[in-house]
Amino acid sequence: MLELAPRAGSEHPELSWGDYFFFYAPDGEVPRNRQPYATIVTKDYPEDTGSRLSAPDRWRLNIHVGPATFLGLVGRPPASIDPAAVDHGVTDVFLPHPLYGAQGWVAVVNPGPATTDRALEALHEAYLADRRRVERRRSRGGTRSGREG
Repeated sequence: MLELAPRAGSEHPELSWGDYFFFYAPDGEVPRNRQPYATIVTKDYPEDTGSRLSAPDRWRLNIHVGPATFLGLVGRPPASIDPAAVDHGVTDVFLPHPLYGAQGWVAVVNPGPATTDRALEALHEAYLADRRRVERRRSRGGTRSGREG
């Protein structure tokens, strides 16, 4: 697992400073052509304010879980969710990601007793799925980091 944690003064956009991005990266390099399997965001983004992360002591765990696990966690398939009908600021509840729910991402604002154990399981499953994707690409002639050109 590789954790990218952009900080002030890094080459990463200022908006990403203080957030965390998780990848399967056996070569230890941040992949350039694929998304992380999980993120932790600590603030609102311009198009993503519904979780109210600008309030003190709020943060959100986001996990790419795929449609089957999404259904088990959220109770409905990803394609059936209307993001406008969801209160994305509720804490300690699995919700569709405000922007990427349709792609099988779930979000939890301030995970707590109701979600922590299952969130850890989902993170492990997401890691394994990312590893399988990288290994599949590698076996088809992709590069060591899973980058595709």
